[in-house]
Amino acid sequence: MEKFYLVTESVSLIKKLLPVGVKLIQLRIKNMSQPDLRQNIMEAKICCERYGAQLILNDYWELALELGINFVHLGQEDLLKTDFNRIRNAGIQYGISTHDRSELENALKLYPDYIALGPIYPTVLKKMKWHPQGLSKLNRWKQRIRNIPLVAIGGLTVERIPYVLKAGADSLAVVTDIKTASDPINRYNAWQRQIKKVINQ
Repeated sequence: MEKFYLVTESVSLIKKLLPVGVKLIQLRIKNMSQPDLRQNIMEAKICCERYGAQLILNDYWELALELGINFVHLGQEDLLKTDFNRIRNAGIQYGISTHDRSELENALKLYPDYIALGPIYPTVLKKMKWHPQGLSKLNRWKQRIRNIPLVAIGGLTVERIPYVLKAGADSLAVVTDIKTASDPINRYNAWQRQIKKVINQ
């Protein structure tokens, strides 16, 4: 699984970063009209296909079926509303968010293609009832899920890459650190340099 995992609601940001090498992108859009939502999804899909990147659609598994998206991300609140037989039969992969042990065990029963844990660090992305999970919990999650890819999310920055990778994360989901960067391309390049440095140590 790609180490750098961009999570964004911005198709324009996706278009900006695809040419410089981003290969794993989650489109996470909230509160948008259906016509605009469909248009954004299709734009992101076409762009990702052009650059050989994997697009993951957050939440909207029925639209993924309809529009030919082959990977979705599901939160805990989505699990009871999702028809897993339909998405499996369509060949759609899926990742699942987790925050505590019971959520992790519920997710594992669904045989996900990856497990996400967050927020690892304090995050300004959204108000959450969960406190920062920390690196030790990330490490425990990896020991439990073993060969299933583990995605870390929440408060991740370039400076924190070594700690998160060494704790067991297979992929680093990046939201605010890229969204708020004055130059997203330079910031992405900084991420890539640090990731390569840690891997080659």
